[in-house]
Amino acid sequence: MRIVILIITLSVLLKVANLDNYPSSLPSTSPSIEQALKYIKEIEAETIEEQIKLCQIPAPTFREERRAAYMKKRFQELELKNVRIDEVGNVLGERPGLSSNPTLVLTAHLDTVFPEGTNVTVTRNGSLLRGPGIGDNCRGLAVILALARTLKETQIQTGGTIIFVAVVGEEGLGDLRGTRHLIDHELKGRITHFISIDNAGLRIVNGAVGSYRYRVTFSGPGGHSYQAFGLANPIHALGRAIEKISRMKVPERPKTTFNVGRIEGGTSINSIAQAATMEVDLRSESASELAKLDGEFKKDVQAALDEENSFWQDQRKLKVDVHLTGFRPTGGQASEAPIVKAALSADAELGIKSELTSSSTDANIPISLGIPAITLGGGGNGEMSHSLTETFDTTNAHLGTQRALLLILKIVAVQGTS
Repeated sequence: MRIVILIITLSVLLKVANLDNYPSSLPSTSPSIEQALKYIKEIEAETIEEQIKLCQIPAPTFREERRAAYMKKRFQELELKNVRIDEVGNVLGERPGLSSNPTLVLTAHLDTVFPEGTNVTVTRNGSLLRGPGIGDNCRGLAVILALARTLKETQIQTGGTIIFVAVVGEEGLGDLRGTRHLIDHELKGRITHFISIDNAGLRIVNGAVGSYRYRVTFSGPGGHSYQAFGLANPIHALGRAIEKISRMKVPERPKTTFNVGRIEGGTSINSIAQAATMEVDLRSESASELAKLDGEFKKDVQAALDEENSFWQDQRKLKVDVHLTGFRPTGGQASEAPIVKAALSADAELGIKSELTSSSTDANIPISLGIPAITLGGGGNGEMSHSLTETFDTTNAHLGTQRALLLILKIVAVQGTS
């Protein structure tokens, strides 16, 4: 009975996803979707081991090459076609369907927020894994490998083409550069649908949280803290700016946030600094609220500069450089969008309680360009992301991979055995 329901749902969604040129029902020779779902569950222990192995390969943003080399090797072993590493470091492998329309890009990001030298050893206590990056995003990478393995082993033939990609530069100042390169260069004009697998849990990210990221530097002549006393001080100006930023008013809905994430500057305790720098992150679900926040932030920085310069009588004044280091566009897929409805129906088929949410992910870029795109959690349960004590609970983690498989098949359409 369950396989009949799955087949009917897939058939209906071929039309919802504008795939009317494919058969409206699955042929009798089609491999069992139940077999594929069962296989995913059977190999979950091996998927977890791969997740651990991936996590213990360091991959700071801009230094993802070692983890990329591992993914390339695995793509080749799983017999994906045209496996390659592109000029920015993305790893691609293609699984051709009967047609290039649709072409679904399935991604997971390679990089972590942790700097070179971080201890990335993973420990295990029952179902609980602990290690920096174990969920974000070693889980996503392990899931796309498990999906490629499942499609290979069950010999599922699809109408459309699937391109598997391990992308660089999702975190921090990476500014989604891997996905930007895919869309603007490597796969330009080919992508009809986009799914990213990011972190743990069973969320469906259909809203793109936009952001501005800045590196702000106050600079001046500097000097001895006693002999040159009376000079405007870049660190004092930075402090004024941070205090003003900390008092910015933002709405709870749409959620809008700000953060000073890093500060640096000065040479010694008895020196007036020549420069002081902060890195600032501004975010919102709303483009208009983000623009308002951006304007207020810039006013606060200028006010801090003016106050510090006017406080002292010396004619040698500070200057400030506000440098944009990253921009992520806002956007969203409505709950009635075909790709969202397909994900929700996959949840229903597996008995998953669906949750639609917003976040900043690789899907921001295709969403902003009108390409049907969402981000899925990879299953299991993760906590303390972006911390050295990050955890991943493996309980029923296979559901994330199963849900992703059903969604993929709804988009590219099952055709029969290869």
